[in-house]
Amino acid sequence: MLTPKGRGSLSEVVFSSLRSSTPDWRAALNTLADDDEDLQITLWALYELHYQGFEDADDRLEWQPELIELRRSLESSFENSLRDRAPSSWPDGEFADALFTFVEEHDGPSLAAFVHKDADHEQALDLLRMRSIYHLKESDPTAWVVPRLTTRTKAALMELQFDEYGGGDPNRLHSELFARGMDRCGLRAEYGAYIDDVPVEVLEENNAMSLFGLNRRLRGASLGHLAAFEMTSSIPSRRIAQGLTRLGLPAEMIEYYTEHVEADAVHEQLAVRTICGALLDESPHLRDDVFFGAFTCLDLEDRFAHRMLAEWAA
Repeated sequence: MLTPKGRGSLSEVVFSSLRSSTPDWRAALNTLADDDEDLQITLWALYELHYQGFEDADDRLEWQPELIELRRSLESSFENSLRDRAPSSWPDGEFADALFTFVEEHDGPSLAAFVHKDADHEQALDLLRMRSIYHLKESDPTAWVVPRLTTRTKAALMELQFDEYGGGDPNRLHSELFARGMDRCGLRAEYGAYIDDVPVEVLEENNAMSLFGLNRRLRGASLGHLAAFEMTSSIPSRRIAQGLTRLGLPAEMIEYYTEHVEADAVHEQLAVRTICGALLDESPHLRDDVFFGAFTCLDLEDRFAHRMLAEWAA
């Protein structure tokens, strides 16, 4: 993957410096983002240095002090924005029941329902392009949290992650299943291939997972995000699979979603009761962060759904 196209003053100077043999880090630190899209694509690229990196950027830049300073500044702004969107208080009562109720009562638009009954072929492919930024990475953001947990929570999380990574079979990794489906749909299956095409809402969704995963103090938010993600995956995956079948998309792409129908029905109980439950047994002070992560997952998905449905309607 090459560095993305800039989307404003900040990203243009940062990406130019990433590619340069004589980078100007001071300029990168002293340039303000033009808007949220400029900030989010810059933050996404800085996070990406910790994943698979870029072919046109030196791997040693992962720990370039000025880039770490810039990343900390941008993610602080992003975290503040996420917290400003969140409720001022969270549900009381027994944790698992409270979280299940919180997620069930959340009301937002459903892309899965649209794909199920109304989407046309091009709209379905458009959604796959947007989703590829996450699905070709899949569980990697959550993997950052593993060494930051104590024994019981770590073991529970690894049980879920083992499934996500194909149970040890490289052909069954969920990211590999999605890549295979993309290829059969005639879409680009390379990691990050569509990053220049996605809107700011997709960048925010992906950046939130990296923000939570790469900061130990936000481990509760990371696991709360995971729980909400799993709790809202099984039924939507079934609807999308049915919609893709209706549209005649390749079996390999449909398989990706059918794989998640049963798996995520199990994962939601594991994520809420065992993973988050174990975390809060040992660290009850992280309860609010778990709810914050869950809300962020739901809220960012709502924003993305509103964006896509408005564009398709137009």
